[in-house]
Amino acid sequence: MTDLPPLHPQFLAAPDLAQLEPAGRLTHPPRILLLYGSLRQRSFSRLLVEEAARILQRLGAETRIFDPRDLPLPDAVSPDHPKVQELRSLSLWSEGQVWCSPERHGAISGIMKAQIDWIPLEIGSVRPTQGRTLAVMQVSGGSQSFNAVNTLRLLGRWMRMITIPNQSSVAKAYQEFEDNGRMKPSAYYDRVVDVMEELVKFTLLTRDRADYLVDRYSERKAEGRVAIGDELGAVAMLHERKVG
Repeated sequence: MTDLPPLHPQFLAAPDLAQLEPAGRLTHPPRILLLYGSLRQRSFSRLLVEEAARILQRLGAETRIFDPRDLPLPDAVSPDHPKVQELRSLSLWSEGQVWCSPERHGAISGIMKAQIDWIPLEIGSVRPTQGRTLAVMQVSGGSQSFNAVNTLRLLGRWMRMITIPNQSSVAKAYQEFEDNGRMKPSAYYDRVVDVMEELVKFTLLTRDRADYLVDRYSERKAEGRVAIGDELGAVAMLHERKVG
């Protein structure tokens, strides 16, 4: 049962509790990027993101909200476009993100998808989203739905992000905001607070460990990089294979 012929033991790393306790902790405020998915003058996804940013700031986070206006469609221009560069720089700056989309035809909006599509999995050896935390939210014009947040979760997994368990779905969003753009007190508002509180906790928990958490066997194998701190274990497994 322990014989694993396809396995290359020199690249396998057993979980190391010491690596999960970082030698030092970052002390700056958690850096959270917020994206929304509508260009309407009164965009409820934007209003919800702005409310979330206020809560995050109250929790001690530093926030940036990306304005998708003038962002071109993916592949329509060079990645050197100023708005593309702004978005990618903000993603690199962030340690956690909030994605909020209106539900449109049972899915996320094209504006939301375009932003995510412009952020590549890898730029050289740098990955703008891998290991970062993610909270997902949606607004709906009708009854409560979870189609958009489910799609955002799928995309977050694809972008190798740590998507937190909680989420927010605001139904009949036009009823949930005052004329001045502030969100009314409600169970929906309380859930947004819950989500932002959880996002900050997960960001603080993982940001010092992100590199270790996303270090993968398959990538170490492809790079020919022996697992750090596991050389003796790899040699032992290789010896067992030869003896067996």
